[in-house]
Amino acid sequence: MTTNSLTFVRNHAKVMVACDFFVVITGAFRTLYVFVIIEIESRRVLHHNVTVHPTAEWTLQQFREALPGDHAYRFVIHDRDTIFSKQLDMEVTGLGVRVLRTPVRSPRANAVCERLGGSLRRLDYLNPINERHLKMIVKEWAIHYNRGRPHSSLGPGTPESTQSEVPESDHGHKIPPGYRVAKTSVLGGLHHEYRLVKEAA
Repeated sequence: MTTNSLTFVRNHAKVMVACDFFVVITGAFRTLYVFVIIEIESRRVLHHNVTVHPTAEWTLQQFREALPGDHAYRFVIHDRDTIFSKQLDMEVTGLGVRVLRTPVRSPRANAVCERLGGSLRRLDYLNPINERHLKMIVKEWAIHYNRGRPHSSLGPGTPESTQSEVPESDHGHKIPPGYRVAKTSVLGGLHHEYRLVKEAA
C-alpha cells in the first residue's frame, strides 16, 4: 500500500468498511465460505454470514443487512474476486457507499480484513460439521472478537468494550487490591477472555 493510500485510509477510517470471503473446510471435506464486513477504525465486525455457494445476489443481501438506510459509511474496500462484478458494485454504490477495489495482487491494500481472516482461519481447529454448525461457531467467535479479544491497534482495547473502568493501581502490572483476574473460555477453550472482578467480601 502506498503512502498516499495509507493516509487516505487513516483519514477516512471512521466512515470506511472492508469485506472479504474466507474459505473453511468442514469435517466432511465440504467447502464453505464465510463473508465478513468489518469497520476499519474500530475493528468491529459489522456483519458475517456463511454459505455453501456465494452468489452476487447473496453477497448483495449481506451488504443490505450490514449497511441499513441510516448508516454513516462512505467507502467499502474489497478485492478483485470475480464475485464483486461491476453490476454488484453498482448495486452496492446504491446503498450510499463508494466502492474501492484493491490493486491486483495487493493483499495489504485490504490489510484489516486480511488480518481478520488470519484469526478466522484458526476456526479450522474446531472442525465444523456443516453450514449450520459453522454459523454458530462464527457467531460466537465474532462476539469474542468484538468484546473480548484485545486489539493492539486500539490501545489495546476492544471494539465493543464491556469492561467497566479498570481500577487504578500503583503499578501497571499489579492487580489492584480487592480484585482478581477471571477467565472465560470461548469456543471450547480455543480462546480465553480475561477480566478483573471484585473479590468476595
